Amino acid sequence: MYVRNYKMKLSDKVYFDHFQNLIGKNLKDYIQSFDFGGQNIDLGYQTQASAVYSSNIEGNSIDLNSFMNYKLLKDKPKPQKELQEIEDLIEAYEFAQSEILNEKNLLTVHKLLSRKLVVSSLRGKYRIDKVGVFGESGLVYLAVEEKFVGSIMKEFLLDIVALTKQKLTEAESFYFASFIHLRFAHIHPFRDGNGRTARLLEKWFLAKTLGENFWKISSEKYYKEHQAEYYKNINLGVNFYELDYTKCVPFLAMLPNCLK
Repeated sequence: MYVRNYKMKLSDKVYFDHFQNLIGKNLKDYIQSFDFGGQNIDLGYQTQASAVYSSNIEGNSIDLNSFMNYKLLKDKPKPQKELQEIEDLIEAYEFAQSEILNEKNLLTVHKLLSRKLVVSSLRGKYRIDKVGVFGESGLVYLAVEEKFVGSIMKEFLLDIVALTKQKLTEAESFYFASFIHLRFAHIHPFRDGNGRTARLLEKWFLAKTLGENFWKISSEKYYKEHQAEYYKNINLGVNFYELDYTKCVPFLAMLPNCLK
């Protein structure tokens, strides 16, 4: 069934049955077998790792080993731009981990993580310009017009907040979290920092609906290690009005697969 994106709400669960048939029946086993606290890896370390891998997806060249060794230095030099990008993203994760998920706090998350990405007047604010995604051969995707971003995001966040107040199954939580990630990327509400925000938002929703331990899953690492597949699966059309969500399930299946 083809459902145009501008008529679809998250809570419609249009593709849930397809998702459930593909991955949902195995999800409980994946969760039970996943080591949420093994090898003394705590939330603080996993948050730093998440920020590093999420930044790497966007072209940041600092790997996890280099970042952690930097953190061990007693006399740290003033961080260069790439180091500061990661530090800012860690702060955004830490903020989200202690706050409710709503529009105000999402904008604060973007304000924190985008310090080195955009000028101060654009941090924590929806874009006021057209935005496209470009590849080696040119324009790959054109996001929705800037004049519609605010209203679309308000409706989108209201839907998310309503879902966080429901008692969801594990499969539903993973389905919605993945769809939130995908939908956010397609709206592309900010001038920059959309990918980092989308991946953080995905985990934020999981943690609010399944428990704080879900901040520890290695989704950003999985996306980085499968980056070509990640970008292929997120690409469902050339512009916001021609997105074909009938092809969305391969992307939705990536989040559960990070637990394997």
